[in-house]
Amino acid sequence: MKVPVAPRKVLVPGFRFAGIACGLKASGKRDIALIVSDCAATAVGVFTTNRVKAAPVIVGQKRVARGRAQVVLVNSGNANAYTGRDGLRLARAMTRRVARHLGVDEELVVPSSTGRIGCQLPREIVAEGVDRVVEDLTDDGFHRALEGIMTTDAFPKFATARVRIGRREVTIAGMAKGAGMIAPDMATMLSYLMTDAAVSRAALRRALDLALPESFNAIVVDGDTSTNDTVLLLANGVAGNPRLERSSRGFTSFAAGIAHVCRSLARMIVKDGEGASKLVDIVVRGARSKSDAGKVADAIARSPLCKTAFYGSDPYAGRIVCAAGYSGARFNPARLDVFLDDVQVVDSGIEVVDQVEKQAGRVAAKAEFTVTVDLHAGRATTLRMASDLTVDYVRFNSAYRT
Repeated sequence: MKVPVAPRKVLVPGFRFAGIACGLKASGKRDIALIVSDCAATAVGVFTTNRVKAAPVIVGQKRVARGRAQVVLVNSGNANAYTGRDGLRLARAMTRRVARHLGVDEELVVPSSTGRIGCQLPREIVAEGVDRVVEDLTDDGFHRALEGIMTTDAFPKFATARVRIGRREVTIAGMAKGAGMIAPDMATMLSYLMTDAAVSRAALRRALDLALPESFNAIVVDGDTSTNDTVLLLANGVAGNPRLERSSRGFTSFAAGIAHVCRSLARMIVKDGEGASKLVDIVVRGARSKSDAGKVADAIARSPLCKTAFYGSDPYAGRIVCAAGYSGARFNPARLDVFLDDVQVVDSGIEVVDQVEKQAGRVAAKAEFTVTVDLHAGRATTLRMASDLTVDYVRFNSAYRT
């Protein structure tokens, strides 16, 4: 997998970052991180759809719902999930402690955790970590904070964009973690996006909503939705641009910048899927509805048979057609077309891969390729980004606790 090259500095005006090791990870790597805006920022977010929500998600959802945030406090190595009232008390205690250090309102501090589920956070270790991480805050600490949120990630995930709004150029930057337990509509991943743009809450919400369908809500590694998933977008307004509204002239460009950062981060998560060797874009078009398109794309992206075929570079499309058939979407199988990149392997419901075996095999052997399924049932389309399923994924997750 191609690893992004880290620039010497990622700077977002009006934001400071920190990341240290406090002893939550046996590896000794950084495991607690801070993102701090110099002023209270407009904030929007999305969280896990899992009914079992981690303590920091429960606390963070309520606070972000008010539309303002200033501090994000993240620990890795322990999810603080399925930990009952003690977990909730500790999540609030951590935010209270960092708020006192920074002199901000505790309700403006959003907690996040990632790591093993069902383990109580060691209170004294975390308290000491909070005390020390605030001393590490600098405007160029982006990569230290990014390392502090990582768990099984093989490489750091970050993306930036610059957008001109009127006479001002604004910065958008994002960091993410995630490699396993990845499914559409929020799965084990944390992502934090920061911008110095002045944006209304409604416009910020709309920009994130526009970005999600083809980024974080379109990725599949193994189909498992975790307990801690969080995407936060903070806009502190220090760029001094006229405040963006949904109807503002510059909103389209700003939303495109947010979408670019989100898509970049989402693709990195799939590329870094545990044990993954390939990234497959699954495009379903010609569906009767967006829902039907999603059903077909999800069935293919989650299918162990399809994913192992991707791993084996097998261009045979029978598994893809089968998954489409049991997805619950409505279509006429006799009209179904399937392509690997631009090589057609199913024509009007008939497998024709034997006629294009060499070309299709070359596509299937690529590290990245596209599976396109045309249902010829309507006009709706959708996208999923999926990894393959390898022996290394099974090996890693069968020994996760040992």
